[in-house]
Amino acid sequence: MEAAAAIIGLLFVLFVLAGVFVTVKAVKVAKRGVDRTVAHARRTVEDTTLRARQLAQPGVVGELAQLRLSLRTSMRATQEVLYAGSADDASLSEAIGLFERLSAHGHELDDELKRLEREPDRATIGARLPDLRERLERITHSAESLRWAARDRARKFADDDLASLSDQIDVETGALRHWTRVEDAADPLQDPVPGRPESAGPGETKTPTGGGPTEGHARADATGGPSDAAARSWDPTPEDPPAITARDPRTQPSYPWQKAPRTEDTTT
Repeated sequence: MEAAAAIIGLLFVLFVLAGVFVTVKAVKVAKRGVDRTVAHARRTVEDTTLRARQLAQPGVVGELAQLRLSLRTSMRATQEVLYAGSADDASLSEAIGLFERLSAHGHELDDELKRLEREPDRATIGARLPDLRERLERITHSAESLRWAARDRARKFADDDLASLSDQIDVETGALRHWTRVEDAADPLQDPVPGRPESAGPGETKTPTGGGPTEGHARADATGGPSDAAARSWDPTPEDPPAITARDPRTQPSYPWQKAPRTEDTTT
């Protein structure tokens, strides 16, 4: 009984600790959500105020508002690009570290511009504007360099992935169309059918398989017929043109793509 009570007490303590841990985590998450919402609302209000001041108060005050608005817009855009890309590309961690150092100079410049907005001496503000504008250009130029480098890197990775995907798709489509190669191999126009006799050309006679002399010559030699000179007298001389014989339609080879000869032509 004592062991069971100890186990039950231990489980109760564990459940209490787990409940406290989950509650603390939920409170921290809710606090971070509230902080992000408040910060976003504050930035929106400040940006709206700066735009209104830029339009409503021309002169030194309006120019200060324009400088602050340009600085905030450039730094916020670079921050969004770097932090969004770092989730997929770990190489951007060094760029984020450089941006954090640049952000310190940006915050310092923004605070200085904010203090000058409450400065009553307009001449002093006008004298310092060229230096402030130069610092702003250097900071925004560095921020834009980081931002566009991160975008170019992401686009290069996307292009490489698209090229690799296109190659894989080409290979797969070729494999899916494998039947076209089989049909081409069975096409009688492409490959000759084994065992089909080749047609003889005009004026040509096919030699028997044995490759020996013809039957007439063999009989003449056996019976002591005419001599070789007399036999050769019937052969065409080099000066005489070869005789042209008409084709017999009954002996012409037939092909699958040719129509069969008409019966009346063959009978006549």
